[in-house]
Amino acid sequence: MFTTISACSVVFPRIHVRDPYKRLGISREASEDEIQAARKFLINQYGGHKPSVDAIESAHDKIIMQKFYDRKNPKIDFKKKAREMKQSRFMQFVISRFQTPSTNVIIKSAIAFLVLGALTFLFPTEEGPTLQVAISLIATIYFLHDRLKSKLWAFLYGYVENVFHFFSSPR
Repeated sequence: MFTTISACSVVFPRIHVRDPYKRLGISREASEDEIQAARKFLINQYGGHKPSVDAIESAHDKIIMQKFYDRKNPKIDFKKKAREMKQSRFMQFVISRFQTPSTNVIIKSAIAFLVLGALTFLFPTEEGPTLQVAISLIATIYFLHDRLKSKLWAFLYGYVENVFHFFSSPR
């Protein structure tokens, strides 16, 4: 006489696992098709054992209800949005254009502004701050040269900036 092992004696090994995703053996990012496929596969395999089927169905229902709730009440994941935004091409382009200056550059800039402020306070003139504008031009050319490593471009940018500042300032 042949003895056969019936499917009803096979017990689902993860029947007591609390996490429904682990119980079905799927990832948290699984699509609804993957969830349904896992459920169907496990029901076919352990369908003869009622407690196993109940555990599988319970895990499936919890996952589906949670997905439904998440769709109905979406929460904004700010960390994920910030990460996506930071990885976008536009942001990479913008970030690549700006650099945090070194401490040395910050100190040099602060000294230049302090000197200009002191000169404005010590030598006020009726005609305008000629000395301060000249020093501002020199400081601008110096900082641009330090950044661009080209005396010609530093002079041109500095001169154009000061001319623009002269014509845009109120008289």
